[in-house]
Amino acid sequence: MTIAAHTLGCKLNFAETSDIIRKFTFAGWQQTDFDQPADLYVINTCTVTAIAEKKCRNAIRQAIAKNPDAIVAVIGCFAQNAYDEIARIDGVDIILGNDRKHNLLHYVDEFLRNRNAAIRKPESKEQKYDFHLAFSHADRTRTFFKVQDGCDYFCTYCAIPFARGRSRSATVAETVDAARQIAAYGAKEVVLTGVNTGTFGQGNGETFFDLIKALDNIEGIERYRISSIEPNLLTDDIIHFVAQSRAFLPHFHIPLQAGSDKVLHLMHRRYNTEFYANLLQKIKQIMPDACIAADIMVGFNGEDDTTFEQTLQYVDSLPISYLHVFTFSERPNTAALRLEERIPVHHRREHSRQMQELSDRKKSLFYRQQQGRTRPVLWESDIKNGMMYGFTDNYIRVRRSAEQAASLVNTITLFRLDNLIESEEVFEQA
Repeated sequence: MTIAAHTLGCKLNFAETSDIIRKFTFAGWQQTDFDQPADLYVINTCTVTAIAEKKCRNAIRQAIAKNPDAIVAVIGCFAQNAYDEIARIDGVDIILGNDRKHNLLHYVDEFLRNRNAAIRKPESKEQKYDFHLAFSHADRTRTFFKVQDGCDYFCTYCAIPFARGRSRSATVAETVDAARQIAAYGAKEVVLTGVNTGTFGQGNGETFFDLIKALDNIEGIERYRISSIEPNLLTDDIIHFVAQSRAFLPHFHIPLQAGSDKVLHLMHRRYNTEFYANLLQKIKQIMPDACIAADIMVGFNGEDDTTFEQTLQYVDSLPISYLHVFTFSERPNTAALRLEERIPVHHRREHSRQMQELSDRKKSLFYRQQQGRTRPVLWESDIKNGMMYGFTDNYIRVRRSAEQAASLVNTITLFRLDNLIESEEVFEQA
């Protein structure tokens, strides 16, 4: 039996999909590419924007068209929040939300025993979400490691707390045990992922700071990146520890969302622009070459042209290396639906275009600042047109001749940053 998976959305989803596939392969299934005929198609979905949901629907149709006789399983956030819509799609056999998707193998076995009985588990309002550690393993160089799930923040634009439940995690000891398994697979770099990663340990007397101190001591893992952490949770202790740690890298992804205190208040964010600016200045004072990425949302309620211009000027003033730009999309059940001052869609798109241009300028500046420096690079197995690629510790993607690829893959060497190419080909999202 063959299984093919398609993952949409965040790194957390990729870690979970990999964990699910691993269970199937241990049970004797063979993995194949999603664009190939398979006996089972798994679509791990995202609900963060309307565009993400559209991609989910397209992936479902693609799977059904590829093999009408295959089992089609739709799991994850969109499945959790839009069960009724997915249930109306002819050809979908299994629907599991985040509370059940980790048991997909069990439900597939159940379906195979009674082929005519679709398994469609709607979201359970009373369900107590368990926590499942997970990590990706397809890439020998880098792995995404899920250390936390869920969120208690309920920002007014976000549907993820409804899809993934409250914040939860394993203990430090359990997480360290899983990290040792990752080390055994041979991955040199680990990206710590979660919905609200900085709340790790909440409820059991432990903290994210406790976790990273413990992870830093694991032999075999040479690099850690923190995929994203809320500004109010990025403490002085964490910043100073990263600056002197053995393995944690000078690369931060710190969501901003808006450069206006008015809009941040409407979003129910837990900081203001002054706090955020001081945080970034603190990082740069301690780690001048650190790469700092930020999420920014454009077109949220209340963002008129004046407020947006204020955000542009604010972001331009910050030592940000690049942006992840998102266009506001109304999400069902969120508090933003009750807010007035809706922004026309064409204004949202124009704001997105301008913010992306600013991101390109920030990236270009960061590249120029790094020109001529020598940084450690972890070389990957990607070979294109005779070139091999790798990432510096501060997340610049570089390339060199692949003549020595066999000996350099999954190794770290010092590399002089000359002739950097400012394009998405060589600088992609972490």
